[in-house]
Amino acid sequence: MKKKDTKKITKEQALKDLDKLKKDLFNLRFQKINGQIPNPSKINITKKNIARLKFIIDRKVNA
Repeated sequence: MKKKDTKKITKEQALKDLDKLKKDLFNLRFQKINGQIPNPSKINITKKNIARLKFIIDRKVNA
């Protein structure tokens, strides 16, 4: 997720994306435990995207 993409997103879309990313992170953790994950760096990328979306949601609520 790029910075310019985050400016255009609505609160509702951010909440949907946040839910999807949390599910993805959950599945990635299980794949890591089982040794089936093809790209381990995807976990960190997903965590960073979750943090970005939480910041956007917080900013839109307080604005």
